[in-house]
Amino acid sequence: MKRLLAALFLSSVAAAAHAEIAQKFGSLEIHYNALTTDTLLPEVARTYKIERSKTRGLITMSVLQQNPVGAPTPVPAKLSVYVTNLSQQLANVEMREIKEGTAIYYLGEFRVAPPDTLKFTATVEVAGEPKREMVFTQKFYK
Repeated sequence: MKRLLAALFLSSVAAAAHAEIAQKFGSLEIHYNALTTDTLLPEVARTYKIERSKTRGLITMSVLQQNPVGAPTPVPAKLSVYVTNLSQQLANVEMREIKEGTAIYYLGEFRVAPPDTLKFTATVEVAGEPKREMVFTQKFYK
């Protein structure tokens, strides 16, 4: 996860506008980020089979759970993500799981027509935990 996330953030032209964010729900911590795919380095896009474009967006998510000693540990999750634009058009974002060593993260692509502000609604299910729902918005610029 660190390798992909580092590559994603280093390749972002406007790194400050695309900082990773996290929300905590009890012992769970959900990290997420949304950006346009044109900011990805070409080799990162090729590796993860992502089309680079100003009209394509990428959402990255990872779910961490505190282990018995309190350290955050990646855990598998079932994610359902929907995106709504300012015109109230709703689209499902198909998330795919990526495993690299002990890291587990999820990637999903969506269409975006900058300038726009998209609202993301994600449902996160982890074994032994209550279902969690989170909502966040991301502005996309030309």
